[in-house]
Amino acid sequence: MTATEKAKVYGIKSCDTMKKAFTWLTDHGIEYDFHDFKKQDLADATIQHWINNLPLDLLINKRGTTWRKLDDDTKQALSPETAVSLIQANPSLVKRPLLAVNNQLHLGFKPEQYDTIFNP
Repeated sequence: MTATEKAKVYGIKSCDTMKKAFTWLTDHGIEYDFHDFKKQDLADATIQHWINNLPLDLLINKRGTTWRKLDDDTKQALSPETAVSLIQANPSLVKRPLLAVNNQLHLGFKPEQYDTIFNP
């Protein structure tokens, strides 16, 4: 990654996995912008970009409490067409962290994954 490029990290500050990602990025001197979707709105176009570029079954965290609290009809109706409004209403559905860097999107955090992303 060149000095002029900056990663963008989307998620929720209090999430344990997010904290691990922040620590890794800081320890490796990676500059990043953080978008906390508990405190900042997500643009429809941003969500649509994610849906267009990531498999929906990976983008949506079906293991989390937010997903489990949804009614069965909403879960069954999940599609690329319904996902934008569902994520707008429930941003915690997005798997965290979501990392945008070098025109690519990456979900989750594993140190070896970040090593590959930032040190190809």
